[in-house]
Amino acid sequence: MNPRLHISPIPAFQDNYIWAIHDDRHAAVVDPGDAVAVLDFLQQHQLTLTAILITHHHHDHVGGIAALLAHGAVPVYGPALEPIPHLSHPLREGQHIHLEALDADFQILDLPGHTLGHIAYYGINSAFCGDTLFGCGCGRLFEGTAAQMLNSLSKLARLPAATAVYCAHEYTLSNITFALTLEPDNLALQQRHTRDSDLRAHQQPTLPSTIAIELASNPFLRCHLPKLQHVFNTDNTLATFTAMRLLKDNF
Repeated sequence: MNPRLHISPIPAFQDNYIWAIHDDRHAAVVDPGDAVAVLDFLQQHQLTLTAILITHHHHDHVGGIAALLAHGAVPVYGPALEPIPHLSHPLREGQHIHLEALDADFQILDLPGHTLGHIAYYGINSAFCGDTLFGCGCGRLFEGTAAQMLNSLSKLARLPAATAVYCAHEYTLSNITFALTLEPDNLALQQRHTRDSDLRAHQQPTLPSTIAIELASNPFLRCHLPKLQHVFNTDNTLATFTAMRLLKDNF
């Protein structure tokens, strides 16, 4: 792995993050919904775009692809099961990709739930997970089932605890507010609220998170715990997750 790699957020729209994986010469971008924001970042840092990585087909993740390609042809990686514009490298679970200019390797994880073909890129001690796992939350079920999303979240939860989690939206504080209604006595959650509130007060991202932080404070990864099952009067993980997601949809 390139020891000079950096991962930088490119804010877009109201609350999106486009992630730039870069060294001092080249960059790959994850889910570039806004080409102008990416082009500004590349110009500011004098970087050459070498790859586009897509997690799923929603417009706020793919809307900038065409305009970026107009500035130079680069490979577009994305889920094989979704209609990704200008897709050149369709990907499925278990495949690996190597970004030569950055000397970076990624394993592909299938994460159906938010959309049916959603994928994540796991590598360089990081998971770029789009709209599946959020800071202290998870994505809405636009296409998949609760069982699919729970399985996808469980797959991410099994990654090494130190794995950095790069999701695509700044939803953390609102998710923490919801989580505190379920686990008001969770010390890790209370500490996270203090820390992330301070970050947002200074206009700093709350991301990346880590798998360890999410396991300690994200209620959607804690549906197996009896105390959360008691909140929803359920007796299994899937029923708890299903009820929790429905409650959050209307929170």
